[in-house]
Amino acid sequence: MKHTATLTVRSYECDSYNHVNNAVYLNYLEYARMEFLRAVNFDYEGVIEAGYYLYVTHVDIYYKASAILGDELFIEVEPIKTKSISGTFSQIVKKSDGTICAQAEVTWACVTKEGRPAPIPKEFMVEGLMPTRRTE
Repeated sequence: MKHTATLTVRSYECDSYNHVNNAVYLNYLEYARMEFLRAVNFDYEGVIEAGYYLYVTHVDIYYKASAILGDELFIEVEPIKTKSISGTFSQIVKKSDGTICAQAEVTWACVTKEGRPAPIPKEFMVEGLMPTRRTE
């Protein structure tokens, strides 16, 4: 399932050139992933209560074009790989005119409270976490 979250660039997210600071894109990606998890009915709070955490383990991001104050951004999230312990999301940040500002692959893993890798309990593995298209 692909999900799109929307937000508007705020003044405190911009650098002295009036561009969104590169580090802020990581916040945008996080926001969109959480919106995606809500949309697919993933019980994030339940996972934590059950003694597990989902950690981001790797972010591969390419910055393509600048976003500026007031731009409306659309952040697409789509799972492209899911394993028992980990997965990868494809994320694209676009302006309303379709210009791609950033493109990322974000890998996550499930761990216990002690930080040991663990499979996501089956009761939390919702269909929306599964990729809808094949990737090579």
